[in-house]
Amino acid sequence: MTETREITVEGLTFTVDIAGPADGPPVLLLHGFPETRHMWRAQLEAVGMEGFRAIAPDQRGYSVGARPAATEAYATEHLVADALGLMDALGAPSFHLIGHDWGGQLAWLIAAGHPDRLLSLTVLSRPHPAAFARAMAEDAAQAERSRHHRAFRQEDAVARMREAKLKPLQEAILTQGVPPADAEIYLETLMQPGGIEGAMAWYRASGVAGADTPAVAAPTLYVWGEADATVGRRAAELTAEHVTGPYRFVTMAGAGHFLVDQFPDRVSDLIVGHLRERTATP
Repeated sequence: MTETREITVEGLTFTVDIAGPADGPPVLLLHGFPETRHMWRAQLEAVGMEGFRAIAPDQRGYSVGARPAATEAYATEHLVADALGLMDALGAPSFHLIGHDWGGQLAWLIAAGHPDRLLSLTVLSRPHPAAFARAMAEDAAQAERSRHHRAFRQEDAVARMREAKLKPLQEAILTQGVPPADAEIYLETLMQPGGIEGAMAWYRASGVAGADTPAVAAPTLYVWGEADATVGRRAAELTAEHVTGPYRFVTMAGAGHFLVDQFPDRVSDLIVGHLRERTATP
């Protein structure tokens, strides 16, 4: 059974879904753009049933109580601090970490900068930042796939997206296999006052960090969909060079960027398997 709570960290209040026993090993799940904590509904159930404590927040800009107006408030150091502060508030000095898309970016940065906090790492779709940066520089196709990063930083980008009632986002996620009912839930959140402004501020406050991101030592599972429209094979395969600990790379045939929504059961099986391997007493 999933419980929804409001948790305050440094003056911002985050809406958080929690499932599983209170004394289970904690597992933090970070959503990406333009999704919300709703993307993890199947994984919350699966992970909780395995005896873990699954925790999925709506992040900064997505939670109604965590939408600062200033663009600089969405710099990655603040987003990382939110995730760590949330786990501190829940009494979890160490935890398993799972992230998709921008949540995956944060997961890599947390693993690189705070290795003492992690029991294991699972990243979906988003390659290691240094691998991504190298692919963007060396592979013209990857630069084209990532053109939305540049587009979102244009001066009038947020106003144009709001004026279009998020239709470009709707088309993009439906094309990549997100079911229409789930797409509607994500877009409903972003249409709230400050929603799309906060979500796009992630792009506007920070570039695609970065070539200087250290390698990670945590036991890592990286899952990439072969039909991903925004991350190409070059970036995905380069990720192996930036993990020094035990590493497993899984490719999913027929999966696009939003593989959690497309294939929730397959993703849940992979996640649970990785957690089992890395936890002595689930």
